[in-house]
Amino acid sequence: MQTWLLPEYIEDILPPDARRIEGVRRRLLDLFHVHGYQLVIPPLIEYLPSLMSGTGLDMDLKTFKVVDQLSGRMMGLRADITPQAARIDAHLLNKNGVVRLCYASSVLHALPEGMMQTREPYQIGAELFGHAGIESDIEIQQLMLKAFKAIGVGKVHLDMGHVGIFQALMEHGKVSPELEAELFHAMLAKDVAAIDELGVHLDAVTFAAVKALPGLYGGMDVLEKAQNCLPTYPEIHQALSDLKMLSQSVSGLVDSFACDLAELRGYNYHSGVVFSIYLPGISHAVAKGGRYDEVGLAFGRARPATGFSMDLRILCRALELPDAQPAILAPWSEDARLKIKVESLRNQGEVVIVDLPGHDTCRGELGCDRRLIFRDNEWLVTEI
Repeated sequence: MQTWLLPEYIEDILPPDARRIEGVRRRLLDLFHVHGYQLVIPPLIEYLPSLMSGTGLDMDLKTFKVVDQLSGRMMGLRADITPQAARIDAHLLNKNGVVRLCYASSVLHALPEGMMQTREPYQIGAELFGHAGIESDIEIQQLMLKAFKAIGVGKVHLDMGHVGIFQALMEHGKVSPELEAELFHAMLAKDVAAIDELGVHLDAVTFAAVKALPGLYGGMDVLEKAQNCLPTYPEIHQALSDLKMLSQSVSGLVDSFACDLAELRGYNYHSGVVFSIYLPGISHAVAKGGRYDEVGLAFGRARPATGFSMDLRILCRALELPDAQPAILAPWSEDARLKIKVESLRNQGEVVIVDLPGHDTCRGELGCDRRLIFRDNEWLVTEI
């Protein structure tokens, strides 16, 4: 076996991709900073129950698990940073008011989410704790859309749903947990035939509403249609009202928008609005987010929470970013004037590479298009 081979769906990030990812990371963290979001860097590994807080079976299947050699307890390599941010908010910061946090670090998945996706996404995101109103959902969505604009993303499509609608139907219909799970999987697959089969176990009102959900996809008119065909439960009325406000708040910030009332991504994790961003030429979402008020329950402090995250690896592949900056080649010398010139150029943002003695320099590999030469008693930059 070749010792240099990496595991499947694990890869190195090489220049210039690493440079591009780092450049985007800096721009986004600077954007989050001026909006009041404070950077946190949680550990890569911690005890498993903490990582599983409020996330359900999906996160359990994604998480690498190891035994701690010191305590003998089961530990996990994080597959998502959001539960860690909730833990920090609940126990380390322990503030009563609104807390805004952001992060940018690698996560690990036991299985890839798609054939061409890595098991080591580079996750960047923002979370807002301590506010239950629609205003914080609007803030988070607008921050996410500003993030795409800040890095030069072109056409953006926003999909939005609300898991509270399905939850209300299950609660008012007194649906058993087993049947709810089956209906949930059928809804995820938009399997109308399976929904029809399961409908024999539902009352007429619940069945009619559940059957209608897969067809409630489209623009603002979907919300009006849903108002007419779904039961008048207070939770559903509030969910549709929230979706209407959110859709109006992003008007002009996205190129296209759709409501999907059968979108149940993160059903066991989210508690309200859910949303995803899609870009042309990419089949899967490049950013995901939503409200998850119960995520801190395991920490004894289930504060209202909303946020979003994106994978910088996937995002940077979709960006048309400039090529790497050409460098200047400088000879190796103890000349004080040369050292001053090199530092002056670097302070101006130029890349200056010193040509170390004792080998043949391949300027193409170094990416140099200029060089420093000594002429007329001074060091000058000239074209190669």
